[in-house]
Amino acid sequence: MALTGRQKKLIWNSIQIVLILIFTLIMLVPIAWIALAAFKQHVDVYQLKLFFTPTWENFRIVFEKPYELGEKLKNSTIVATATVLIAIPIATCAAYSFSRFELRGRTLLLVLILATQFVPAVVIVLPFFVMFRDLGLLDTLQGLVLINTAIVMPFAIWMIKGFIDGIPIDTEEAALVDGSTRMQVIRNIVLPMAAPGLVTAGIFCFIIAWNEFLFALILTNREAVTLPVGLALFKAEEGDLWNLLAAAGIIIMVPMFILALIIRKHFVQGMTMGAVR
Repeated sequence: MALTGRQKKLIWNSIQIVLILIFTLIMLVPIAWIALAAFKQHVDVYQLKLFFTPTWENFRIVFEKPYELGEKLKNSTIVATATVLIAIPIATCAAYSFSRFELRGRTLLLVLILATQFVPAVVIVLPFFVMFRDLGLLDTLQGLVLINTAIVMPFAIWMIKGFIDGIPIDTEEAALVDGSTRMQVIRNIVLPMAAPGLVTAGIFCFIIAWNEFLFALILTNREAVTLPVGLALFKAEEGDLWNLLAAAGIIIMVPMFILALIIRKHFVQGMTMGAVR
């Protein structure tokens, strides 16, 4: 018996729902495991117990010596925040220039900027190590901010340019005819209209800087260690301390969830604008 168009559509929709549920489950199970392990004793981590006596001891231990997660949390916050505050204004100026001005070699420059994202970090980490050693920037927050700004800049330029491209140029031309300067046009027209895009780019830049591991591992030693690198400290004679790793992992993830909740309106609007274009 041949299926009708409505029956085929119903079956296809059911398959899509099942696949979405499967992939959602695959993503949520590790997070659920971490959330449970963070409140378990070390002996209970390797047992699949859904019912156990929870403890907050793990969260206290990770902030004490020798782990001192609080210092690493401060370092990560400073590096990620400074990276966004530096990268977004510079990327906005560059994106506006690429979007509005007929620059010689503009397409080539954009391609070269994008091409830097395809270079594996492990290939360039050694030259950066040598350069930072000679400049005295090893194991410093300034060095991490510099390298993270370089990492997120191409992504930010391309993303913000997409939003600026979607702003009607007629509004800027009308303002220029009325006597506004280029800076006034950018401040009063472009930035307010591109705000969702700037917020979206800022979120992604913050996440990239917050989670960056390889450069932080190679370029830091003691003073400027960040949270992702700090996770490697949770080892003992009995092996990896998964209960402490899980507690530290929760501490790393919570700021991201809070940030997403605070700015979800701008984030969704910005992603929608980008999707429409």
